[in-house]
Amino acid sequence: MTEHTVHVEAVADRTTPDHFRAMMSGFPTGVGVVTTTGHDGAPRGMTCSSVCSVTLKPPTLLVCLRHGSPTLEAILERGTFAVNLLHEGARGTAELFASGNPERFHLVPWEQGADSGGPHLVQDAHTVADCDVSALHRTGDHVTVFGEARLITQRHALPPLLYGLRQFRSWSRL
Repeated sequence: MTEHTVHVEAVADRTTPDHFRAMMSGFPTGVGVVTTTGHDGAPRGMTCSSVCSVTLKPPTLLVCLRHGSPTLEAILERGTFAVNLLHEGARGTAELFASGNPERFHLVPWEQGADSGGPHLVQDAHTVADCDVSALHRTGDHVTVFGEARLITQRHALPPLLYGLRQFRSWSRL
């Protein structure tokens, strides 16, 4: 063994939701807030760390949202959404939109233009992608929503907010 090699005894357990959650917490990811508006025009949104690029042509990403959530229901009705990628100073907004607080859109500044897929979190997002729904896939209690990005708006040149090991962190500046 070299000095950089670490020997770890392999332990295998039957997969349970707790084991799976623990494994995935060790895979840090960026944090976004997925937004849209309902048929009544009211904004909807939720924190989402299940965001992934799919393809460049056409520019497509995916988000995984809990089946039955008001945000998902509004996305399915409207066919559009926005992915607000949060910057390092937006931990409070990530927690707010994860909490389900019905007043969340009254507590953060946002705007929505005529061509927006959903509200833009103007102070908390470093970049926003406005998307049109291109495909859906349901697995278990979540729905994977594929969105073709039709407009990308850079808002702030700040490092992204990350989530892993059940903690929020910012990108290390080396």
